Amino acid sequence: MFDIRSRYHLLPQRVFTAPDGTRYLYTARRLLPDLDDVAVVHVEARAEERLDVLAARVLRDPLQYWRICDVNREPDPVQLIDETHRRVAVRGGSR
Repeated sequence: MFDIRSRYHLLPQRVFTAPDGTRYLYTARRLLPDLDDVAVVHVEARAEERLDVLAARVLRDPLQYWRICDVNREPDPVQLIDETHRRVAVRGGSR
């Protein structure tokens, strides 16, 4: 259902049955991984650089921006890099 690079790729699919009998397929909730033992490096975002552009520069894939969100414990990519917060952690050894 999801592309192999998606953060939702390995999550199980679940079914909700409404009171009227209608069945809805949905993806299970994704929890942030345990990152206590993960090596991180800090990267300075360039002026006006969006998170997908930073991911393309550092991880060589703009669709992997969610990995940067995970390691910074910030689920909202818009909030991660703003005019006051330009330095972010990136998982060491990531693709």
